[in-house]
Amino acid sequence: MSPEKLVRMANQIATFFESQPRGDQAEKVAQHLSDFWDPRMREEILRIAADGGSGLSPLARDGVTRLARMHAGA
Repeated sequence: MSPEKLVRMANQIATFFESQPRGDQAEKVAQHLSDFWDPRMREEILRIAADGGSGLSPLARDGVTRLARMHAGA
């Protein structure tokens, strides 16, 4: 899957959680990525974020950062 498509998908997920009642929206983004994305997709979005996160919205970037922390301990 192309990096552009992964970024677009991550941003769409973040947009969805932005519209939800307040809470830890970045944590919800991270949990969604962890639960529903294929490991190869997660690895690629983590790489994109590590390389500067070009194109990721602030909430998507925060969610991916939290995803990295979640999987660092796994």
